[in-house]
Amino acid sequence: MMNSRTRRRRRIDLGNTALGIAAASAIGFLYGPIITLMVFSFNDNPITKLPLTGWTLDWYYKALTNSDLLAALWNSVIVAVAAVIICLVIGIPTAFALDRFDFRGKTLFRRLVILPITLPGIITGVSILAFFSMAGVKLSLVTVIIGHGTALTAIVVTNVFARLQRFDRRIEEASADIGARPWQTFVYITLPNIRSAIIGSALIAFTLSFDEIPVTYFLTGRDNTLPMYIWSVVRRGITPEINAIGTIIVALSIVLIFLSVLLIHSDGGTKKKMR
Repeated sequence: MMNSRTRRRRRIDLGNTALGIAAASAIGFLYGPIITLMVFSFNDNPITKLPLTGWTLDWYYKALTNSDLLAALWNSVIVAVAAVIICLVIGIPTAFALDRFDFRGKTLFRRLVILPITLPGIITGVSILAFFSMAGVKLSLVTVIIGHGTALTAIVVTNVFARLQRFDRRIEEASADIGARPWQTFVYITLPNIRSAIIGSALIAFTLSFDEIPVTYFLTGRDNTLPMYIWSVVRRGITPEINAIGTIIVALSIVLIFLSVLLIHSDGGTKKKMR
């Protein structure tokens, strides 16, 4: 009896060890290149190769004093912020329409709304480029903003719609029963309950827009965004400046994604505490 229990425990231990090795291998495969980029951003050798010759912050200083790089960075921020505004203006009413109203073709409409985010970026970029060419619109940051807004609106729609599906509509009914007007119910009852989903999806859309290349490649004019600038520089070889700015972007992206996930799931945690 003891022997069978011992064998079972050993099998469990071996299984746990194998799972641990598999998990560590997966994490190393996914994040190994990023860690390499971060390490070489502090290497004082201008050539990205082993062995490491020393440590320095000079590449960060050069990256943050590069006028072309900073201009591209500012363009990326403008595009991302404007795209987020478009996503929120279109996405929030669309999510309410899908949640609150029944109309003919609702299922088809819902699938069409989320279609842009499921398509490859190159297909979205080529499609929007063809539309702008047909309409005679000159390519610029505005066309990039429209392209990003088109591709990323589905993120806001899906997240806000999912939150509305979990929302207890009886709270709104109680607000109406005590004499609150529709706009008051929305501002003081509905909006606070979906705020985390709105902020979380906005942060995700900002991060994806900031890093977007395929759609930007087809829709940009003379003004570079940061990913396009990095891509053009990397074609001539990886430089420590690119490693430095890449490390900064990775750090900011991790923070934004972490905040978005935290905000999206905060309502669920709050609801459990209330129970």
